[in-house]
Amino acid sequence: MRRVIVDSAIYRDGRRTPGPADLSDALDEARVTGDAFLWVGLHEPSEAEFAHVASEFALHPLAVEDALKAHQRPKLEVYDDSLFVVLKPVVYEPESDRVSSGELMVFIGDCFVVTVRHGEGAALAAVRKRLEAEPTVLRHGPTAVLYAVSDAVVDHYLEVAGELQVDLEELEADVFAPTGGNPSNTAERIYTAKRQVLEFRRASGPLAGPLARLTAGSVPFVNEHAQPFFRDVNDHLLRSNEQVEGLDRLLSDVLSAHLAQMGVRQNDDMRKISAWAAMAAVPTMIAGIYGMNFAHMPELGWTWSYPALIVLMAGIVTGLYRLFKRRGWL
Repeated sequence: MRRVIVDSAIYRDGRRTPGPADLSDALDEARVTGDAFLWVGLHEPSEAEFAHVASEFALHPLAVEDALKAHQRPKLEVYDDSLFVVLKPVVYEPESDRVSSGELMVFIGDCFVVTVRHGEGAALAAVRKRLEAEPTVLRHGPTAVLYAVSDAVVDHYLEVAGELQVDLEELEADVFAPTGGNPSNTAERIYTAKRQVLEFRRASGPLAGPLARLTAGSVPFVNEHAQPFFRDVNDHLLRSNEQVEGLDRLLSDVLSAHLAQMGVRQNDDMRKISAWAAMAAVPTMIAGIYGMNFAHMPELGWTWSYPALIVLMAGIVTGLYRLFKRRGWL
């Protein structure tokens, strides 16, 4: 159990206090005093490891199953003895320009908080440290932890959205560059960017419902005076979702512009090929006519037939070249 328990502490009057190492004793101590709560943080527990925690805190079996599977959409579930919230933090990897998502489950009870983290992202050490530095906020109990965790997750959404915006600007610069770059590579980058945006939307989009419920109030185990704080988190989430939707639309527009440019370039290539073919067809036609070796061709007996035909072919080809050049075909 010590391997999966990242941190465990009792908080009394907003300050961390030493407590029993045993979870059962620590929970009893928090309940006896009435002004304290226990916060236990877990990282990727197995079913056997989490079974002990679930039994000590009387967590609902369905919520326990969701916490172990770790393939859930953001949601909020209310049970008899606890509140279960699922968050999906996202992480931007600058080396590969990729967006990856983890999962963060939060159990809220009368005097306890259990956080279960899956993935490398969304480490809660910084959140815990920030809360411990603000005892006036932590004094509000488990509600303060839920607010701080959701606020940290949503604020990071805005940071990742900013990184995706930078990637989109680079894509736009490549697509509308005079040279056009590598068409196949550009298309691949656009589709990859759309996949990253989709991964982002899967994490941030469904969270709007749970935050709307927390903003509206009347959620068990959540302090009713916390509505303004959750409203602020919800505003940040709405801004993040609007930004991501805008990125998705812009990526679709960039992809359409890229495909249109490819079509224009193909048309230009076809016009150039057609122009050169037309210029090659004229001397070929003339040479073909006089290469048929008919017996009665008056021009074959003329002294100036050969130079005249050469001049004629050169003149026609030059005229066609100037015509195509003036019209932008060459």
